[in-house]
Amino acid sequence: MFGFFYKTFLKPVLFLFDAESVHEAFLNLGEFFGRSRFLKQLIRKAFAFRSEALGQQISGIKFENPVGLAAGFDYQAKLTQILPSLGFGFETIGTITNQKCQGNSKPRLGRLPKSKSLMVNKGFKNPGVDSVIKKLSSLGFVFPLGISIGVTNSEKIETLEQAIQDVVAGFEKFLNSPVKNSYYELNISCPNLKTKINFYNSENLNALLLALSELKIQKPVFVKMPISNTDKEILAMLEVLKNFSLIKGVIFGNLQKNRADPALNQAELKKFSTGNFSGKPTEKRSNELIALAYKNYQGRFIIIGCGGVFSAEGAYKKIKLGANLVQLITGLVFQGPQLVSGINRDLVKLLKRDGFENFSQAIGAESSELGNGKKEL
Repeated sequence: MFGFFYKTFLKPVLFLFDAESVHEAFLNLGEFFGRSRFLKQLIRKAFAFRSEALGQQISGIKFENPVGLAAGFDYQAKLTQILPSLGFGFETIGTITNQKCQGNSKPRLGRLPKSKSLMVNKGFKNPGVDSVIKKLSSLGFVFPLGISIGVTNSEKIETLEQAIQDVVAGFEKFLNSPVKNSYYELNISCPNLKTKINFYNSENLNALLLALSELKIQKPVFVKMPISNTDKEILAMLEVLKNFSLIKGVIFGNLQKNRADPALNQAELKKFSTGNFSGKPTEKRSNELIALAYKNYQGRFIIIGCGGVFSAEGAYKKIKLGANLVQLITGLVFQGPQLVSGINRDLVKLLKRDGFENFSQAIGAESSELGNGKKEL
């Protein structure tokens, strides 16, 4: 019922306004709701769905269901108290950087309805590690909370050493704080940064992980991966990651950089001269890389599927290709807040249809040759 109301009445009105302004308004509204026990209970009754069939224990963390909010939406850490009431199984805040960051110049966010996509050009806009620690230190969390950390988006960071020091400083501050997060994400894949140092190169990635290993991080670290690299390049990165015990998993993946991707409507694309793209244009490559990682590193990495999840069927596809968990943002914008509970409810039906007694049995059940889908450049 609410889904019909959202798509028929509320979304058309919201889409009349600037995308970033609407985003900010919903962050503030979610934070307000999260402060009220009554409102949280009311929303939980209306939206949340629970089933033991969806539960998992991953790296010592209990996930009641596999659907999480990806990094990029709650970059001010405002939604940690309300999202469980909407049915989310976990959330990653951020990406947070060591220094406060204003992000890139506007436009930082735009909509491509025909493409089922968002133009994203935020450039790690966030209030900085110190501010987020202050906000979260006194809070408890009823679901697993992750913190995404990346390099500060600044032209002043000119060398590999500076970039590594910046990322390490962000982790170190959280490690020395009382924040009760369950895991970290290391975001090495944002394509919208002024900082030109990247960690796709094996030597750079190895140097970063060596520095992070010195911190003796006890909580699991998942690495947010790009989707625009070739299979060969991704496998080279995974070879580096597998050598570091602090890295427990990988996330596939981040934004679509290829403006020629057939999932992008070219007429819509002309409205945006900058930025990269979320949602459906990321789905195919995300699925290919999930299958690639599962085929080559099953048992070594937890795999989190992120990109183009608009339905239970889309989430289930990622799971059967090898994903242990899924994340979304764009589907929420286009489908409405009832999407998460709808996915969880329908996942249970899909599991029963295929004869699985629980969620874990479905992981990797359909892993295929998709992992070999991208030709080398």
